[in-house]
Amino acid sequence: MSTDPTSLARLSMSLPAELFRQLDMMVEERGLPSRSQLIAELIRHALAEHEALTRPEDMLAGTITLVYRGNRGRVRQQLAETQVDYLKEVISSQHVFLEDDQSLEVLLVQGPAMRLKELCDALRGIRGVHQLQLVTTTALLPPLHEQDDLDKAEAELAKGPNSKGLAA
Repeated sequence: MSTDPTSLARLSMSLPAELFRQLDMMVEERGLPSRSQLIAELIRHALAEHEALTRPEDMLAGTITLVYRGNRGRVRQQLAETQVDYLKEVISSQHVFLEDDQSLEVLLVQGPAMRLKELCDALRGIRGVHQLQLVTTTALLPPLHEQDDLDKAEAELAKGPNSKGLAA
């Protein structure tokens, strides 16, 4: 987002006094330079969430954060099996053990909004999952493999070992 003064638009708003006080406390607690910065962050988050709901085919990137109980066996196995079903969408995962037989897992995901919602619904349906939150952004990860590069590599492999002009 550009902070060039010529690219900014002004917004005037009225809030209930208590909400205004809480907003100022949040700005201070986060150490932000202004209310505008916090409000812009909140709006970006709301827009990404709105886009996920209203444009199911749009590509989104984000994280799914899970807290679940049952570190051994069934729950972890079902989580792994579900992630395999969504192999194109799950880029990576990080797992840590928590206290009281609980685990925290964070999945880095990217894909159509509808597929990410389906993944969340499938994960939520696993008995033992206590909390799940999807946080998305419309900014995407760069492609891991360009299709043109893959097509070229496949063509080179099809030509055989001497395709690069190397003598046998």
